[in-house]
Amino acid sequence: MSLFLTLFIVAATSSICKGQPKNTCKVVPKNEYIEVGSDTEIVCQTSCIPGKIYWTLNKRRIDKSQSSNSSHAVLSLRNFTLQNATLQCLNADTLQALGGTIIRTYSKPNNISCILHHTNQFQDFSPDLFTCNWEHRIKPSPDINYTVLIASLSHDSQQEICKSNVTNCTTTSEKISIFDNMTVTVRAKAAAWQAESDPHEFCPDHILKIIPPKLTVKTSSDHMLVSVVARSRAAFLKQCHCEVKYSKVVDEGPVSEWVHNNTLKNGHGNETIEEFDSCNNYTFSVRCALVEGPWSDWSEKKTVLTKLNKRDFKLRLWRKVAEPEENGLRKVHAMWTEIPSTCRGTFTYTVKQTLYEENLMEVNDTDILCGSSTCVVYVNQDAHRVQLTVLHNGALLVVDSVYVPAEGESLPPVTDIQTSTLEGDILVSWKASMAPVTGYMIDWTHGGNQYHWKESRYTHTTLSGLLDKQPYNITVTPLFDDKTGHGTHALQICTRVGDPGNVMIQVQSKDKSALVSWNVSSQGPCSGAVVTYTVFYRIQREPQLNVTVNSTEQFISLKDLIPDTQYSVHVSATALTGTTQSRETLFRTKRFDPELVTVVSVCGSIVILLVLSLGLCCAVRWKKFKEKPVPNPGLSSLALWPALSHQEGTCPFQPFSNPTESLCDRVYTGETQQASTSPLAPGCDDNPACVQTEYIDPAAFSAPEDPVKPVKTQHPSSPEDSTALLPSENSPYRSQTSVESFASRSIKQCKRVPVKQTEKMTPVIVYVTLDMLEQQ
Repeated sequence: MSLFLTLFIVAATSSICKGQPKNTCKVVPKNEYIEVGSDTEIVCQTSCIPGKIYWTLNKRRIDKSQSSNSSHAVLSLRNFTLQNATLQCLNADTLQALGGTIIRTYSKPNNISCILHHTNQFQDFSPDLFTCNWEHRIKPSPDINYTVLIASLSHDSQQEICKSNVTNCTTTSEKISIFDNMTVTVRAKAAAWQAESDPHEFCPDHILKIIPPKLTVKTSSDHMLVSVVARSRAAFLKQCHCEVKYSKVVDEGPVSEWVHNNTLKNGHGNETIEEFDSCNNYTFSVRCALVEGPWSDWSEKKTVLTKLNKRDFKLRLWRKVAEPEENGLRKVHAMWTEIPSTCRGTFTYTVKQTLYEENLMEVNDTDILCGSSTCVVYVNQDAHRVQLTVLHNGALLVVDSVYVPAEGESLPPVTDIQTSTLEGDILVSWKASMAPVTGYMIDWTHGGNQYHWKESRYTHTTLSGLLDKQPYNITVTPLFDDKTGHGTHALQICTRVGDPGNVMIQVQSKDKSALVSWNVSSQGPCSGAVVTYTVFYRIQREPQLNVTVNSTEQFISLKDLIPDTQYSVHVSATALTGTTQSRETLFRTKRFDPELVTVVSVCGSIVILLVLSLGLCCAVRWKKFKEKPVPNPGLSSLALWPALSHQEGTCPFQPFSNPTESLCDRVYTGETQQASTSPLAPGCDDNPACVQTEYIDPAAFSAPEDPVKPVKTQHPSSPEDSTALLPSENSPYRSQTSVESFASRSIKQCKRVPVKQTEKMTPVIVYVTLDMLEQQ
């Protein structure tokens, strides 16, 4: 951009001064490179204009004006340090640019450092590599070539030993003399400039980097011994110093490192370390250097397991005393610092309870074998002392004891325990005991399975490293000279109150409303108390609506919903510590009001039942009407009755005149009823299921001399009418005569006793056939 601007200015200046070849305006020199911190002068030729000019540096006006009394103006720049700058010469009257130039700076390499070192870091030979590093203010690029020049007493003239495009260079030591002082110069060369660093003189002993030493570590119960042995011949011949670095191995979290300085004598040195944790892994590494030489590389890390430190190990024995049981005994839960499982060897723990009296202790020889960190014993209401003994591989390691006060013993406890939480920690404070104390023991537990305890000389403490959102029980006990007082319990407190419990919802929908109910299942004793419930509901791709109720409500009715529409709903429970949201539930409103559908269904069912009942009654009445046959005389046919000798048989038709009569009642005309004196066979009368047909044989009678022509008959309108016409004198059946002899034949399922005919008569008989009923 600056180059383009410069070309534009030069072109503009040329156009202004066009036509004046002798009186031109320009700035010289063009695109100059100068060394950082040097001086330079810029000349502006002003032959083309009269009056004054002024200069700008990177578009900023320089606070001095120069008169163009002569044909040019000179700008002097002293101690110029900018990496690049654009200078312009402008007419003070017209503000026209007369010319411009760009000045760039370069620097020479500096801060040169060189070392003699080894390719093999495990075997000591003569150093075979020579490496130099330097700094350059200009950003290295492929356009800049660096050359390392060296001169020594054996070579007065400089010789090139290494070339590079970066700010370091390595070569073999064959090109230099490792026994003489040497002078090193670095040359930087670009297309437009070249710069050489100031010469630096080096002594071989000051730049010799020795190989790492050998390291051994021995552990004991109270210290660790670190031994360093040099592997470089120079370290044996000259004074050498070393640094021992070690750190504790942890699974997670930051690693703390410690460094101890040590001086080797004749290539050997020892370092004793006494501050360490028992039965933990530690890593060690070491490096050495000649007095004025560079540090060697760190040796390989060595890991060792420390032993149990008897001097620093403390059991920190403590006890928890429960309330007396029904038998008067008190349960004492003894606990102590657990020895790390990484400690090698066999550890045995025994507890002995001793009845305590002032200046006298009655010893109980019974020892209780315990676990690695806890033990339970029972004591009565008297004062006792519980003693713990720890053996390591059968040898006594440590002995400690703790006091258990008698029930009701006058040892004033602490009062007014206050607890609060801060970022997961519990802050505990209390009022001091009335009696002089040596300190306070604070113990806390989550769930009562595992206890933690700490001692404090103050009336306040902070409990850290606690489980999140869990309740803790805390007890503060005053400590006296050789006794422990009665503990005071604080109210249970949560490290942090969590969000409300899980919210479960149910939805019962109607056409224009929905009943949303919910319940909250607690996530634990530290769940937050719900302050408000908010019900969110909406149609898909529509704005969300919400209704808020207080914590006492467990349901709400959503009104003014759209029928037959799908909604989504969820409930949010809000506490002072957070919010819990239920899962989103989908429901669809009814097309019609369910209550209206129920009423319509009930009414419709009642109407259907009434219609069915009415239809059934009509059907029963119709059936009864159809079961009363009415004979149609117009459909009857004339036949002769069989002879009396054929009266045995069955009655093939049902009575139709009177339903109360027997199934075997016969049909007679009036004359027949008057003349006949013989009744029906008793065998047929006794069986109502029997059907008998009376048949008159035509051959038993002679044809009448004057037959009567048949007369039209009318169908009776009812069964009663038809029975009333039988004895009528005008009946067409009465005019019918038969020349056949009288005989009857009975067709029935039961046998019939024939009746003897006392006299011979010639009746006029009519009959009815079943065809009349079928055709009616």
